[in-house]
Amino acid sequence: MTTNDKASGTAGDYDAIVIGAGFAGLALIHYIRELGLSVRVFDRASDIGGTWTWNRYPGAATDSESYYYCLTFSPELLQEWSWTKRYPGREETQNYMRFVADKCDMWPHIQLDTEIVEAEYLAERGCWQVTTGDGDIFTSKYFISGMGMISEPMIPKIPGMDRFKGPIFHSSRWPHEGLDYAGKKVGIIGAGATTVQMLPVVAETAGSVTVFQRTPNYVLPAMQKEMTPEWEKEIKNNYPAIVAKCRNHVFGMAFDSPVGRNVMDTPPEERQRIFEENWTGSFRWVFETFDDLLASPEANRIAGDFIAAKMRERVNDPALADLLTPSFDDYPLFAKRPPLDHGYFEAFNRDNVHLVDIRKQEPLVEITETGVRTTQADHEFDIIVLATGFKAYTGALEAFPIRGNGGQALREKWQEQSACIMGVCVAGFPNMFTVTGPQAPFANLPTSIEQNAIWISRCIGKMEREGMDIFEPREEAEREWTAATADIHGQTLMNEGDKVNSWMMGANRDDKGARVLIYFGGANLYYDALDKSAAEGFPELEFKKLSADICAVAAS
Repeated sequence: MTTNDKASGTAGDYDAIVIGAGFAGLALIHYIRELGLSVRVFDRASDIGGTWTWNRYPGAATDSESYYYCLTFSPELLQEWSWTKRYPGREETQNYMRFVADKCDMWPHIQLDTEIVEAEYLAERGCWQVTTGDGDIFTSKYFISGMGMISEPMIPKIPGMDRFKGPIFHSSRWPHEGLDYAGKKVGIIGAGATTVQMLPVVAETAGSVTVFQRTPNYVLPAMQKEMTPEWEKEIKNNYPAIVAKCRNHVFGMAFDSPVGRNVMDTPPEERQRIFEENWTGSFRWVFETFDDLLASPEANRIAGDFIAAKMRERVNDPALADLLTPSFDDYPLFAKRPPLDHGYFEAFNRDNVHLVDIRKQEPLVEITETGVRTTQADHEFDIIVLATGFKAYTGALEAFPIRGNGGQALREKWQEQSACIMGVCVAGFPNMFTVTGPQAPFANLPTSIEQNAIWISRCIGKMEREGMDIFEPREEAEREWTAATADIHGQTLMNEGDKVNSWMMGANRDDKGARVLIYFGGANLYYDALDKSAAEGFPELEFKKLSADICAVAAS
């Protein structure tokens, strides 16, 4: 099947319906199909890939290293696929997913170009009913969201956005037909991970690029490099150990850990040597230097100062370097998600790249017909890109009505608190699973996704073996997990994120208050909790059989 085809199929019944054909959709096809059940994956995009279908902006690439940014259920696929770079770009990552779908014959289970506009639990039948934008209705015993934690764009409410005469769009909705920005004046609103990746590429051919920055980032080096035959051989010879490292790492990555080594117990000269020796690219610097960088304010400040000094070295203009560089007094390292650098700071040394600080110097006022107006100037543009982030963790689940018991919509339940059980189940929503939902870890996503898919398949397997029809997530279990997540969060420096509008706390949204969206107890301990839950028979859930009367209705 070609990647642009729409899988044949009409409205009907399936054992499981999955929304989202990215890593989660592919993993769930594998694990649910192993149970001998039918599964249908819907995606409104015209191709598989999830975030790598939508985020088509120049420079889009992974921030996890390629060889562990993948699914691991098949040792044969790990050996057969070859990555070309340390950090693959969007196209290569999407090609990898097509490779998995081809090799595992997943296409018959995938229906593209299909938007789901409503999902409703039918208590009288003990099943879920989903409705497409075309009006087709499908039903399933299990309803699973694989829509991703950063898939719903955050569109800012800037006055005058409808007046701009040129193209204006969110970075995750970059035109599929492409965009000719050569020689044009480009404005980028936002200075997070997307802009860090996009700016160096766009600046090469654009007439000018102006970045509107609210909060500067701690930016770690990527140090991109090509995959060599020797490196690939080493990886493939050690894949079992690499997979185990991901499963047992605090952020789900194939990193070693400096267990027992703390900044504050290390002499300054030795500390500096360790920092310098590990400044070799990726998030390894945070996790393979010292244990206390994210827990101790003093250690965090020292680490942040080291990063800031490295950033300043690469910007020629000291005043501009000041604006681009955060400090601990602004926010701690990792209270905002740090991007990886592929030439971001060097881009600001170009004559055609400009920075507007909208927090300290030029607050943004409105969009005009010709550009952006601040309190200090009118900036004219041909193109405006909104690199303004996402409604993280809950946005996609709130984008259309998902109704559980009593017709309550998920977005109504989550208005004050985005409560969840381990990021995979929600009280009041029977037979529904969420992959990397709220209060799951922020970690290497394929690792977390696959651990979630395994837990889900084990739960479904129990249901089918024991002839159960319904599981009800227990409210008490949801309260306990939410409280534990908040307690752990309060013991870290991450709770400073609401001060700088971090999407990791939902603080970038104006329709909700900041809340704890991420389990910061360690991805490895979270995976242990999933395994413990499954081994103990899923005590967070109450399993039921349909009554005889309901069975008769369901069969009719």
